[in-house]
Amino acid sequence: MTRQRERRRTALYGWMLLSPALVLLTTFAFAPTIATLWQSLFSAGTRRRPAAFVGLDNYADLIADPVFWRVLGNNLVYAGVTVPASIVIALGMALWANANIPARAFVRVAYFTPTMLPMIAAANLWLFFYTPGIGPFAHLGFGSVNWLGQPDTALWAVIVVAIWKEAGFFMIFYLAALQTIPPDLKEAALIEGAGRWTYTRRVVLPLLMPTTLFVLVNALINSVRLVDQLFILTKGGPDNASKLILYWIWELAFSYFDAPRAAAMTVLVLLMLGLVAIVQFGLIDRRAHYR
Repeated sequence: MTRQRERRRTALYGWMLLSPALVLLTTFAFAPTIATLWQSLFSAGTRRRPAAFVGLDNYADLIADPVFWRVLGNNLVYAGVTVPASIVIALGMALWANANIPARAFVRVAYFTPTMLPMIAAANLWLFFYTPGIGPFAHLGFGSVNWLGQPDTALWAVIVVAIWKEAGFFMIFYLAALQTIPPDLKEAALIEGAGRWTYTRRVVLPLLMPTTLFVLVNALINSVRLVDQLFILTKGGPDNASKLILYWIWELAFSYFDAPRAAAMTVLVLLMLGLVAIVQFGLIDRRAHYR
């Protein structure tokens, strides 16, 4: 009886510790996910015609819609460029900001300044930069190129803004991780005759793998939740050339009032993110060196 009471007490204590997280996850993650999945199985209802159960018809309509594939392709290009570019630039900035250079504090502040700007303010700033004939690019030999009004350049213009905005944010994590590396490792590498590049490749980068995994997960999440700067820069145009997943979900729900299709698109996004997370933690986490 004593052991059973002790086990019950330990289990009760564990559930009490987990209950705050379970309440928050259930309220803001599990319950909305289930509600979204359930809504995606119904048609859009009106006053005259109530919503009816349609099963997977909303998913079939999405897959048959050419806009779906255009948006998916845009987001794949967006993620395929912004994620590695932001990580590489952030790592380079962190290595530079962590070095013993003059005005190091100013360099760190300069790198982090874009992150402190609200996205709407940053988008309006870049909207001026991209304005044909007026912005700075017009005076750098690019002429009167309509960067945001051409299908060939609109998405790339949005990508540049995203990289500029996110690299400084990820730099903070790398900078914090670099400052936890003991200086004895560098001294030992120098004694062994290792150069700067060898030390960075063989010592620094492996020790930064946990941070890289964390940054990679956040960068991938950011790549599918971009919406605010599109309202300012392109509104998904021209001809859906810069439309991304979350903006299209918002458009389906609040412009076309088709909440079930928006819910179906949300479920597909959650499934894709889940598969990506499994691959990330299954492959990359094995190479991470936790101390």
